[in-house]
Amino acid sequence: MAIGIAVVTHASFDRFSRHARQCLSDESRHGHFFLFVPVWLGVGAAIWFSVGRPPPAMALALVLLCLALAVWRSLRDTATHVILWSLSLIVLGLLLAEWETRRASTIILDQPLVTLVTGVVERREQGAAGEWRYILRVTRTEEPTIQRPPMRVSILARGKHLPAAIGEGLRGRARLSPPSGPALPGMNDFAFQSYFAGIGAVGFFLGPPQLADPARDEAQGLLLRFDAALFSIRDRISNRIRSVLPGDPGAFAASIITGERRSMSEEATEALRLSGLAHITAISGLNMALAAGIFFVGLRGLLSLFPSFAHRYPVKKIAAAGALLATTGYVLISGYQVSAVRAYLMTAIMLGAVLFDRPAVSLHNLALAAIAILAVQPSAVMGPSFQMSFAATAALIAGYAGWRARPRAILPQARSMPMRIVAFSAKFVGGTLATSFIGGLATAVFAISHFHRLSTHGLEANLAAMPLISLVVMPTGFIAMLLMPFGLDAPFFWIMGQGLELVLAVAYTVSSWGGGYVFPRLPETFMIGTIAGMLLLTLLRTAIRHIGTAVILITLAATWLAPTSPGGELMVSEDARLVAMRVDKGETGAIAINRTRPPAFIFDQWRPVLGIDEPTPPQMLAIGPLPPAPDWRKGEILDALRASAEISHFVCIKQACAIRLESGATLMTLERPDLVGAACDHADIVVLSARTRLTSCRSGSLLISEASLRATGSLEISGLADSPKAIKVTSALNGPSRPWTAHRLYDWRSGSSASAHEFHQPTGRANTPQVPDAAIVQ
Repeated sequence: MAIGIAVVTHASFDRFSRHARQCLSDESRHGHFFLFVPVWLGVGAAIWFSVGRPPPAMALALVLLCLALAVWRSLRDTATHVILWSLSLIVLGLLLAEWETRRASTIILDQPLVTLVTGVVERREQGAAGEWRYILRVTRTEEPTIQRPPMRVSILARGKHLPAAIGEGLRGRARLSPPSGPALPGMNDFAFQSYFAGIGAVGFFLGPPQLADPARDEAQGLLLRFDAALFSIRDRISNRIRSVLPGDPGAFAASIITGERRSMSEEATEALRLSGLAHITAISGLNMALAAGIFFVGLRGLLSLFPSFAHRYPVKKIAAAGALLATTGYVLISGYQVSAVRAYLMTAIMLGAVLFDRPAVSLHNLALAAIAILAVQPSAVMGPSFQMSFAATAALIAGYAGWRARPRAILPQARSMPMRIVAFSAKFVGGTLATSFIGGLATAVFAISHFHRLSTHGLEANLAAMPLISLVVMPTGFIAMLLMPFGLDAPFFWIMGQGLELVLAVAYTVSSWGGGYVFPRLPETFMIGTIAGMLLLTLLRTAIRHIGTAVILITLAATWLAPTSPGGELMVSEDARLVAMRVDKGETGAIAINRTRPPAFIFDQWRPVLGIDEPTPPQMLAIGPLPPAPDWRKGEILDALRASAEISHFVCIKQACAIRLESGATLMTLERPDLVGAACDHADIVVLSARTRLTSCRSGSLLISEASLRATGSLEISGLADSPKAIKVTSALNGPSRPWTAHRLYDWRSGSSASAHEFHQPTGRANTPQVPDAAIVQ
């Protein structure tokens, strides 16, 4: 019997092996392995950006050369050949990431300061309240002069002033800061994005800026002048649209046509996000496909009105070439957003396929677009725009291919006009629902991982809004753009605005139904597993693609069944101004904060991650204020603050707060660096939101200051329930510095820089104790 079972098992395994080999052979014969070229390039780039110390470029080049020789010597269409090709592409992705990082070489400001900035306006966008956001190419800094000035800064001008046009000079006193790091460990690092965007500092003018003579840059190349001219045209188009359509409809229209989204009000932006319609504001495949389709169909129909011309020349190819020119102009005024560039490359490849009589819509075209973007900008693979854009498009193309392969309809074709109308309406509604469902399902993993939110009413909102976008908004907007040089655009922009008013009404209505689901931080295996499964499921065509289905189900089950981490008990922002304490046990315990009005930029990122619905605000005490440092009364006031500390919320006076931990220890937040010594004597943990040269407390208390957070970024601390002497600290930045974090370790006094981000407090004075040895740092 055992022999029989072994024979059956061997036969089953043999059949499975033959079937798997046949599936792999079919995938190779149809060229589906080419679809994984951008996947492996992206994997290599992601590895380079994620590891603490990537391999040297020369070593990578040598490995790539060896792998290329091995590929050349290996037999084609074998497993060894495919594996060697995959490894070669991964190493090439590592080299491309290295090359882009060296090419960027952005100088990031090392610490906040106030200085007099003079620069040339390269970009500008108007906000909803009339403020202007400028991208300045810095030509001079004064009072003080910055030793390592950033080449470009992003500055907000709130005061009333004469707006500077692109290419004009601007001068004013401004507060500049380095781009923000992760709001909490594991969250989005804005400094990474700024580094590859060439932005070395962000800030705001302290008063109305003044126009200045732009510095003559003789070394400015043709491409920079062309770029400046394009953004000047884009700026004029946006202003024209907003002058015809004031308010949110005009801002909405500008975002669809030129990609400027800053002028839309916060209420409208939030309604579009909660309703699942925010994708409309990004220039993506929908916008590009509609623009190309309108021009292609319109030009082809126009040329068909001349029979002699239509019979003599290929009207279809002429229309495709005209649509290619139109979409090229569209992407040039779009601000080069990743989604716009991806959509343009896809559309250009599709129209090129029409010119050469090739299939227009295919995953091969999508792979070519992804390869082109990754070859030039590998850092895009780390951002949600690239990930969501390509995931949605791949899923839609795969779904379309599956729909075409379905059995033909059993019901007879409609012949009467009413039945044709009903059939067309059913197809339109079904197509919209299917598109929204597939696109939403494909992008859900990225929405959960990056934004920790998921809209629950996106299907209904898209079903109501997409007909308006497809039939009213985009056609009239495109016609208005064609008529703008002749001054005949206003009526069509008005019609476009009416359509966008209805879309906004849909967004407000759907968003009022609820904000969707909020997700905590999930393990990295969730994103990796689901992406791997989606790639197998969408890029392959034979039965082995269902390995992806199994990978997705296993990943979801493992994420659901895995024990959830309660997260930190104490959260400190990277500037130490916002401190949150979990004051109730459990994953959804209440959160107490030390600010009555927490900074929205940080706190809005904390809300979904920490599960904050309504935080517990601080209670203000009728004692104080804190006297100057030499005054002996400071000890009495700090004693009173400590004695008043509660375990359920912060108690505060001006410039100081306190809260009692479960262990009986006291945490104190302080804004006065001259009182840090006294605070160390009265609290077990001191968080100072100011600069100080002190690195630790003489009393042995734990000191977290703005200076120490400069190297580590935001912190999450756990283990406080037992003892503040045995804590676990997780910092946003840890390990060797990378080009986009090195500015945090730079010391402008000595001109030197540390090599690694570490949470420690080196001894600053004799007999000054360091952080207790029991403190564990991740």
